[in-house]
Amino acid sequence: MKLLRLILIALCGPGILSASDLKVAALHPLLADLAKQGGGERVEVIDLIGANGDAHHFEPSAEDLKRAADAMIYLAAGLGLEPYLSSMKSVVGHDVRILEVGATLPVLHGGCSDPDHPHEDHETDPHWWHSIDRFKRAATLVAEAFATADAAGAETYRTRAALYRDRLDGLETWSRTQLAAIPKAKRQLATTHAAFNYFCADFGFTAFPIQGVNREQSPDPAELASLIRELKAKHVMAIFPEKETNPKLLSVLTRDTGIKLGGALIADGTSSVSYETMVRANVETIVAGLSR
Repeated sequence: MKLLRLILIALCGPGILSASDLKVAALHPLLADLAKQGGGERVEVIDLIGANGDAHHFEPSAEDLKRAADAMIYLAAGLGLEPYLSSMKSVVGHDVRILEVGATLPVLHGGCSDPDHPHEDHETDPHWWHSIDRFKRAATLVAEAFATADAAGAETYRTRAALYRDRLDGLETWSRTQLAAIPKAKRQLATTHAAFNYFCADFGFTAFPIQGVNREQSPDPAELASLIRELKAKHVMAIFPEKETNPKLLSVLTRDTGIKLGGALIADGTSSVSYETMVRANVETIVAGLSR
């Protein structure tokens, strides 16, 4: 099957097509990577956030929209991550499609995947990309959006998406193999904020977010004291900071609990070359922090 797909991509791919038949703007760095994987040379991808941006606080400027001029599709994570989308629609025009990729994926709610966790709430969790299965579904959604906008390239987009899903299948298998080194009793993932609930749900971990779904939601003193008691009671081995956040609060927690500070995880993909490198880096960091 993979060989057949490779033959199809050779026949339908960029070698017989003009470059950049379709222009796409991405409002999330991992969606920019997904668009490149699915579109190849046929698609020009404008990554509006870039390697050093912040998906939680980004709002496109006039200069950003100028760079994205003539884009037929805007890719957004959705689920409330980009609160500016409704106003942006009136700016980019009705002929431009804004695809909220996460809107049609199975969602999780609340600040933790453990229903007994005291910090649970009912917010929709927008960090769906930490589920490899959902990212595979996203590859299909994006391919179909590209096929609709550029019917001449439909077979190319679908073939490239299938090849990418095959790679993600391998990534998921590798992740499960690596994570098998962590005993079930040690599968508690304490992180800065509730960015890894989808990862925890997929791989059998309990999430302990120090903050809520948003990084601005810091626990008050009573909540912090309760969290410290719970971390100790659950014998949490490590607390993991995120590369995108200030680890000050976690430093206080590790000092007060004696729990070690793990390596930094990548929450939003802004400090990673690609989706695959982000997943591999996070899995390796979690295994290093919890398997010993």
